[in-house]
Amino acid sequence: MSSSDKPELVERDVKDKVDDKEDNSGFIDKVKGFIHDIGEKIEETIGFGKPTADVAEIHLPCINLEKAEIVVDVLIKNPNPVPIPLVDIDYLIESDGRKLLSGLIPDAGTIHAHGEETVKIPVTLIYDDIKSTYDDIKPGSIIPYRLKVDLIVDVPVFGRLTLPLEKTGEIPIPYKPDIDMEKIHFERFSWEETIAVLHLKLENMNDFDLGLNALDYEVWLSEVSIGSAELEKSAKIGKNGISYIEIPISFRPKDFGSALWDMIRGKGTGYSMKGHINVDTPFGAMKLPISKEGGTTRLKKNREDGGDDDDDDDEKKVRGMFECKSKLC
Repeated sequence: MSSSDKPELVERDVKDKVDDKEDNSGFIDKVKGFIHDIGEKIEETIGFGKPTADVAEIHLPCINLEKAEIVVDVLIKNPNPVPIPLVDIDYLIESDGRKLLSGLIPDAGTIHAHGEETVKIPVTLIYDDIKSTYDDIKPGSIIPYRLKVDLIVDVPVFGRLTLPLEKTGEIPIPYKPDIDMEKIHFERFSWEETIAVLHLKLENMNDFDLGLNALDYEVWLSEVSIGSAELEKSAKIGKNGISYIEIPISFRPKDFGSALWDMIRGKGTGYSMKGHINVDTPFGAMKLPISKEGGTTRLKKNREDGGDDDDDDDEKKVRGMFECKSKLC
């Protein structure tokens, strides 16, 4: 072999090695590109995102003279391929910038992957606490409120996130209606049983309407119970307004002794009344107490006081019943 052949052999060997390096580099680039494409497709398919939340509804399942139970429904949507824990719920209720109530609910649950959950936040406003703190908040009033909620969630890739929510509205501070018995109208007289109608005046002491649906009651005349009942009754009592209702009652006059006779003669007889009324309000249904202690009612009303013929007829009938009894007729 001539010496001129050796460089050619060496050059071919180097060239082959260079070609191999170029081939290897191209293969690696192709693998990297393939992996990158697969990664993008995986991100598109199972990519992580931030959850969203919104106040869906606010309920008042129970409201009375002592408290208001409030349930806040929060809808949380999780777009991620894994469940996310709801670490904490931090809430605040304020009115005109003044705190009414605040609290923290830890370990509030888990939001399913690619799902949504309605989380219920129960809170209770105690009216005595509010009225003792803020003197200008009076029974019967309506106050504005602002609800602030921070939902703290733990999301892969993003870490812990805070989802802030706000909602405004109004809430009542209810007050019991005032009740008064204006008169008793007798329909049927008997010494053993008398049927009468109580004429009641109901005064709404609240800044919102009351829709009366039903009531239960017990009435005492001269410290003697003359009966109790539950009945359906429909009436609308406007805010700070007055409504008149009639309710039937039956009792035995012989149980009263001189009390009924005093009422007939116009002296007036002490009475008490206790019960409840079921009403609809703009804030939901309520059951409010009614009571009257130490009231005075009478059968007869003087002409100058606006008495009518029905009052005179009642007096004559009941007086006749008592006269007949005294004569044992």
